[in-house]
Formats: sequence, C-alpha cells, structure tokens
Amino acid sequence: MQILHIDEHYVAVAKPAGLLVHRSAIAGGRSEEALVQRLRDQIGAWVYPVHRLDRPTSGVIVLGRSSEAARRLSCVFVEHEVDKRYLAVVRGYAPERAEIDAPVRDGETADSPLRSARTELWRHAQVELPFAVGRYSSARYSLLELRPHTGRWRQLRRHCAHLRHPIIGDTTHGEGRHNRLFREQFACARLLLHAARLRFIHPFTGALLTLDAPDSELEAQLARLGWRWPVLTER
Repeated sequence: MQILHIDEHYVAVAKPAGLLVHRSAIAGGRSEEALVQRLRDQIGAWVYPVHRLDRPTSGVIVLGRSSEAARRLSCVFVEHEVDKRYLAVVRGYAPERAEIDAPVRDGETADSPLRSARTELWRHAQVELPFAVGRYSSARYSLLELRPHTGRWRQLRRHCAHLRHPIIGDTTHGEGRHNRLFREQFACARLLLHAARLRFIHPFTGALLTLDAPDSELEAQLARLGWRWPVLTER
C-alpha cells in the first residue's frame, strides 16, 4: 500500500476501495486479508487503528504505531478536531453549496440510536451524458467535495441519499439504474467515494499534519466524465 506519512507515532496509507480495515471471518472459516495485517507485514511492526473507513471507500487512513498513540489521536477524532474531506460522484445536478443537518442511525440495525449529523458540501463539476435512464433521455452527475462535521455510520452515503443525490456505486442507499449505467458504460462497479484529505494537529509534535491520498482508479473515472481531480476547498 502507498504510505502517505510515517513517523515514530503514526503511519498513514491510501486505502484501496474494497479492502477491509480489520480481518473478518468469511465462508469456510477462513479470514480475509485486511489493511491492518497487510500494513503490519509491509512495515514489520504492529499498527493500531484510529478511525474507520467503510470497505468500499478508498482514501486516507491513519494508524497508531502504539496503543497510546492510537488512543491520543482517537481523542482528536472524537472531539471533531480533524478536518476530513471526501470526493464523491453523485446522481443529478447537486447544489453548488449546501449544508445537510439531519440525524442518522449510528449503526447497522434498525434499532441503532438516531444521532445528530452534519455535512457540508461543495460542487466542483457537473455533466450530462447521452444515456437514457428510466423516463429520462440523458443522465446527469455531479462531483462533490464533502466535509463531515460528525462521524456517524455511513453518514456521507446517507446524507447524499437524503439530499436525493445518492453516491454512484452505493448498493444500499443509491440508485440501481445509475449504478448499472456506470458498470455497463464505464466498467465501474465500485463506490465512488474517496477520503481525499485528513488534516489535524499531531498529538505529540503539535505540528499541523495534512494528508492527501491519491486514487488512480477514481482519477481515471473522473477523466472519463471530462473532469479533473479538483483542488479542495480551503475553509
């Protein structure tokens, strides 16, 4: 995996889409390879997760090189002192600028507690494609920058669906016809959501740390839509 930053306390990598963070059991009792084990083998040392990314989401993830380092940075995340920026391709022409303040269930089950959740978004690009979808003769899409101010379970996927601009490739909260269009026209079967940047104060050094993650697969998909990788909003 591509290492974005490493020091005596932390290591940050660009997680590929489709890779689990933690090992989990699969059919036959085998364990599927996960980021933690792969990175441990790559650098020859134990690592400790600090935060999470859903399996289908690519992008920046930071791990502690000790349990104490992980604990300190986890506190920074809990206090919402991390600036997180995501890129997403969504259905339709999204607003140029919006803020979503809508509670979401913080868990996978129907009885998971509802918790407040807030997300800012900026639209970087939009496109209309000559492909019929349903009763429409063309298909419209937007490239968004998303900034979650809270860290709820699948918050960004749920908030985009709440705004009626679901993320392409989202098989739970998305739109199947548009997901199928991307599979058939662009051979793209992944979730088009990427954790592009993390910015926070290093708990040990006090320095401002900015971590940007590339994603060549997503960049190629943006190019197919006529878009360039955007410059993230400085605010």
